[in-house]
Amino acid sequence: MDAERSHDLSLKWLSRIEKSVFRGLITQKLVEDPVEVCGITFANRVGLAAGLDKNGSCIDAFAAMGFGHIEIGTVTPRAQAGNPKPRLFRLPQAKALINRFGFNNLGVDNLIENVKAAKFDGVLGINIGKNFDTPVDKANDDYLICLEKVYPYASYITINISSPNTADLRKLQFGQALDDLISAIKDSQVLLEQKHNKYVPILIKIAPDLSSEEVAELVQTFKKHKVDGVIATNTTFSRKGVDGLKHSDEKGGLSGKPVFESSNQVIKWIVEQAEGQFPVIGVGGICSAADAQEKMEAGASLVQIYSGFIYKGSALIHAISKRLKNANKKVS
Repeated sequence: MDAERSHDLSLKWLSRIEKSVFRGLITQKLVEDPVEVCGITFANRVGLAAGLDKNGSCIDAFAAMGFGHIEIGTVTPRAQAGNPKPRLFRLPQAKALINRFGFNNLGVDNLIENVKAAKFDGVLGINIGKNFDTPVDKANDDYLICLEKVYPYASYITINISSPNTADLRKLQFGQALDDLISAIKDSQVLLEQKHNKYVPILIKIAPDLSSEEVAELVQTFKKHKVDGVIATNTTFSRKGVDGLKHSDEKGGLSGKPVFESSNQVIKWIVEQAEGQFPVIGVGGICSAADAQEKMEAGASLVQIYSGFIYKGSALIHAISKRLKNANKKVS
């Protein structure tokens, strides 16, 4: 079956079963391993990465599987169809995926309605971006629109400036564009905290295709504006590890096992430069509990899964949560 059709059918099935007597078919016991990150208590250290449930249509289903947190989105101010199909490709030999979705979603208002309808009372991250037809020099407006709308409903908010599938988006990771965006976001956060009487941490999601010098510059900007945290990393332009495989020449972001090492390297650079001023959530290529532990050893405070979850299923959530809990016991 076409990969995206399979994805869509799975989400439809999950959205139906989460409200039915058959919910038990997808339910597994939550591994309780509380940890505080960004001032938030997470039930355990493993979360669902953004991109899988863009519209927040299956929040309760994923919660039933035992995630310590769930991140939905990326969502944009207006609904948009995304890039032309086909745009999702499986590379099973490499435990990888290539996608060029382009922030296909039903818009921020639809996502909010889904969040309000969900019964989940755990940690919910909402990942926001810009519409494809919004010029980069106007991108701040889109992020601020989404930020204001999702703020009352999110445990934390992620600013996605690292997707490779929206033209020029990654330019926002550098120089004055980054400084202006984060400054505007943090100013808005202050006002929204006063308005809603709650502080919602803001995290920045970055790419794995960065040099150590670029990471150092990013971290200095994050320190300057007191960013609450970083999610490292998004998908990669690189095709290292999949050369010659079917679909490896497709355009888009590569995720899964091939991005594991580059993601870990970026995490290490960030942690070294951050000097404890903000935490990192590690994502990229986690296909086993051992992979997740290696992310933590690189300096991550939490981990998220996506491609590994597609290939391994919900058993991976339990395996990671249990391994990290046991590892933390040994350390403490």
